[in-house]
Amino acid sequence: MSNFSDKPDELDVVNNTETAETTEQTDDAVEHKDSLELDSDKTSEAEDSSKVQHLEEFEEMTLQEAMEAEISEELKAHIIEQANKVLEGEHIHHSESEEENTSSPAGNVSKALAKPELTYPQNLLLLPVKERPFFPGQQLPVLISKSAWESTFDSLENSNSKYIGFVYVDREEHETTPQEDFRPIGTLVKISNLKKRDDYIQMVGEGICRFRIENWLHGEAPYKAVVSYPKDDINGSENELKAYGMAIMNAFRELLPLNPLYSEELKYFLSRYSANEPAHLADFAAGLTTADNEKLQDVLETFDLVHRLEKVLALFKHEIEVTQLQFNIRERVEENLTEHQREFFLRQQLKEIQKELGIVKDDQTLDKDRFEERLEKLALTDEAMVKAEEELHKLTILDPQSPEYNVTRNWLDWLTQLPWGQISEDKLKLKRAKKILDQKHDGLEDVKNRILEFIAVGALKGEVSGSIICLVGPPGVGKTSIGKSIAEALGRKFYRFSVGGMRDEAEIKGHRRTYIGAMPGKFVQALKDCQTANPVIMLDEIDKIGSSYHGDPAAALLEVLDPEQNQDFMDHFMDVRFDLSKALFVCTANTLDTIPAPLLDRMEVIRLSGYITEEKIQIAKHHLWPSLLKDSGLKKQQVQITTPAIRHIIEGYAREAGVRNLKKQLAKVVRKVAMRLVNKEIESVKIHVRELEQMLGQPRFMPEKQTHQIGTVTGLAWTSLGGATLSIEASRVHTLNRGFKLSGQLGEVMQESAGIAYSYISSNLETYKADPEFFDKAFVHLHVPDGATPKDGPSAGITMATALLSLARGEAIKTPLAMTGELSLTGQVLPVGGIREKVIAARRLGLQTLILPNDNKKDYQELPDYLQEGLTVHFAKHFNDVAKLTFEIQKPSLALKQSHKN
Repeated sequence: MSNFSDKPDELDVVNNTETAETTEQTDDAVEHKDSLELDSDKTSEAEDSSKVQHLEEFEEMTLQEAMEAEISEELKAHIIEQANKVLEGEHIHHSESEEENTSSPAGNVSKALAKPELTYPQNLLLLPVKERPFFPGQQLPVLISKSAWESTFDSLENSNSKYIGFVYVDREEHETTPQEDFRPIGTLVKISNLKKRDDYIQMVGEGICRFRIENWLHGEAPYKAVVSYPKDDINGSENELKAYGMAIMNAFRELLPLNPLYSEELKYFLSRYSANEPAHLADFAAGLTTADNEKLQDVLETFDLVHRLEKVLALFKHEIEVTQLQFNIRERVEENLTEHQREFFLRQQLKEIQKELGIVKDDQTLDKDRFEERLEKLALTDEAMVKAEEELHKLTILDPQSPEYNVTRNWLDWLTQLPWGQISEDKLKLKRAKKILDQKHDGLEDVKNRILEFIAVGALKGEVSGSIICLVGPPGVGKTSIGKSIAEALGRKFYRFSVGGMRDEAEIKGHRRTYIGAMPGKFVQALKDCQTANPVIMLDEIDKIGSSYHGDPAAALLEVLDPEQNQDFMDHFMDVRFDLSKALFVCTANTLDTIPAPLLDRMEVIRLSGYITEEKIQIAKHHLWPSLLKDSGLKKQQVQITTPAIRHIIEGYAREAGVRNLKKQLAKVVRKVAMRLVNKEIESVKIHVRELEQMLGQPRFMPEKQTHQIGTVTGLAWTSLGGATLSIEASRVHTLNRGFKLSGQLGEVMQESAGIAYSYISSNLETYKADPEFFDKAFVHLHVPDGATPKDGPSAGITMATALLSLARGEAIKTPLAMTGELSLTGQVLPVGGIREKVIAARRLGLQTLILPNDNKKDYQELPDYLQEGLTVHFAKHFNDVAKLTFEIQKPSLALKQSHKN
């Protein structure tokens, strides 16, 4: 059974304050019922003639006569028994003074009737309470489960008793509590207004006094035990008890302003007891607290009145602290709420006043008017207009507080901020475009010419549209800045976002409106920000786009970038078609290998191969150095740098294809100079080559030496960071057995090229005037230096074959040169890619003679004149052409002459 519960199947004790009136009515009902039961009991005793006779005689006497009469022991016991039945717990309050006459039988009878313990049952039915102990003096309505405790109350009715014992148990399943789990001390409760309902039993319980369980009569429901009623131990003086009582009453005085409900409880207590009764005051105060059940039970089990008062006072002090804290919190919350409510009411009143005066409209009307005003200025398509009108009508009938209202409002806000029919006029003058490109970029003449050609076609057509430019090149060559320059040359708005690492197609085509926090894709956001339907949109790092379970963004880009499809582009969030065909898309990538073929097929590729030293010098002079001085707050007169110093930085510290690292090195120089200027070590400075090592440390790159020895040939390679040179070395290890070994972290394709070169040279030694038996006994090792760098590709085929032929002939190539080309098993020289990058790498090394595949002649001829200047280029169709350029094939080799001598 559970105490203080909201469920009807558990013991439910209602708050005292709610039942004060009920209690008074209950007392009247009990008195009336007791009088009726008295008559009933007298009638039932009429069967026993002797007892009735004695009772009638007793009833005819006055109380004074009864006390003075001579009463037998048998009659005395019978009178006490009948009186107790009549009273049913209503003992006579009688003060036992020492002057009272206790010698007469009548006096003994009155004293027996006055003692409360004589009216309390010795064999008591018990109810386990799991919520909190019940204290003497408490009077509360109670609800208990009828199915669990009907047998207990049937036994109670059969015994004609109005008392039951409440005992605290620390157990959830209290209906089956074993007797050892019952606490030894409980509270005797008087039951009144007992009513049985369908599912529960309703009654009013009044705590009378404590009892102790002495012996168990029945260990299961209905629980029954033999109990005793111990008295309180009063060990303190009257003044000490009065002091404790006053302390508790003072605590009440502190508690009443914090919680007004305690005032009703106190009124109820004072109407029944005196504040000078410490025992009742202690129990009453303990019952009011929200202390732990174990602490309350401890108070119930304390019979030393002084100790009980001490414990209750401690609990009450803690209750004051908790209540004070709750009161402060509640006061702060109410203060904030009151302030917000006041502001809310004032705002509402202000809105109503403004509405009456026609000054302002409500938020819903304002939203509707604002969207209608926007729609009038836009040239929406028929589809978009129909959808907008539907959503606008929905907005007017929805409750502004509903979530659907915010979704509709957000959609209309995006729709009306898109540039429907708003197209900026293109500036298609070639002279202006050329001036901007030359001003922003040094070098890259072929790239700038391609862009000017693109603009020229647009000038004839009247607009630039339907094109996707893909700028491919190593990092730091200016791909992003070229995109900005294209937008400036055309007079269009520019929007850039990176797709590198993008894995969710919703970034491209938006989220569905059904999702929380849904947003349009990047392209709709670009149109909103640019406020024009024909901006230049740059997709940076398109070669690094990813995919995941969220979707494939590269596939979603097909619709956006395809000129045949993007005129009807549909974003998932907007769910209306928008024409993207007027926009110009510029993509950037470091390599084309990772771009999906269907996506690459829709792009016009423009390669940026990197810069040679002379171009880097011009870029540093015209762009990088002035920008760094401006950012650092320095003037040109304070810091100057010589051209040889810039060249030394480029060749010794920033040899990469781009200029990003060059800018970092120049910035480091500026910082060093700024330190000296701030410390007033110098007033101005001109930086020369001799000062760079002190500022930048030792050069990272040393001048590359041209190798000119047997078995060593320089090749040309392409990497994602630009062109590079490879020095390929071949050596004969021993002549014990035939063998071929490769090293230098070569990829599969490059290993195959080495195998082809070895097979071709081995089978054609006699043709090239070398010893035909050279490789029969030689163990050959072919190595490509910089072994920590992975290398792959077929373009080193003729270079490897030349190195092996040099080893077999026993002589070095006749002139320093570099070469590139794929070799077939029949000796054909096949074309390769990256000619521009390879030519730049050869010029960086200072090589003037190159051998290229004949099929790459057109690629070389497309190079700008400043790259071709000073170079001698030979084009080879077959390896015989390569051999003639590198060796004196008509003459027998030194190795062949030596073999003939042997």
